[in-house]
Amino acid sequence: MRRLFPVTDQTPARTRDEADREWSLDELADAYAYPALAADGHWLRANMVSTLDGAAQHEGRSQPISGETDMRIFGTLRALADVVVVGAETVRQEGYRPARARDAFAARRAAAGQGPAPAIAVVTAGLDLDFSLPLFTSPLVPTLVVTGAAAPSDRVAEAVHAGAEVVVAGEGAAVDAARAVRELAARGLRRQLTEGGPRLLGQFVAADVLDELCLTISPTLTAGGAQRIAGGPSVTVPHRLAPACVLEEAGFLFTSYRRI
Repeated sequence: MRRLFPVTDQTPARTRDEADREWSLDELADAYAYPALAADGHWLRANMVSTLDGAAQHEGRSQPISGETDMRIFGTLRALADVVVVGAETVRQEGYRPARARDAFAARRAAAGQGPAPAIAVVTAGLDLDFSLPLFTSPLVPTLVVTGAAAPSDRVAEAVHAGAEVVVAGEGAAVDAARAVRELAARGLRRQLTEGGPRLLGQFVAADVLDELCLTISPTLTAGGAQRIAGGPSVTVPHRLAPACVLEEAGFLFTSYRRI
């Protein structure tokens, strides 16, 4: 692993050393630490992977375009978060399970006032979910279901019966992305991480509530018609972000961009 950005007067020597070894989880956690938050502040970051030709998945899943270090960063970002926000379609396609407690991050989480693992928050309008899955029946931290006030009442009741906490973030059936961020923050879940999918990320972009994008650029080409990392309607004016960190290993670029 080597750091390409930010560049300092110490970068050349450090880069030679870093390029010859695997970074520890503590080093990754330092590189991806959340910024200090005000008492009423919150921070939403996204973690996505894309091929060189812009595909966010291959045959419906992100795993084929990922890699070992990408998965280590994936785990690190989860371990730093209070909550992982994910769309229902991604839950179904990727076979989501509850987040687990990891000994390597236990002291860091305790020092930050966090529980043993992040909660998973599933954003869904229709609650078309299998509530018998471990994500709902046996999480270390209760799973949240984020939906609208007009969501099907029978599905809401089934979610509650399965042990999920229902969070209302919209007046109709659909979820208001900006309100979802606020509702989670109001529950003390202020360090937020979304893992997509593309439709959910597009909603956060459109609502202008995304603070940071952690994007892995996979050194692969897939062609085809796979989705980009963000979908949905285009924004009126493109949102500009600034690079915060760029790491490289085995041809993968691990980038972080933050709002200006």
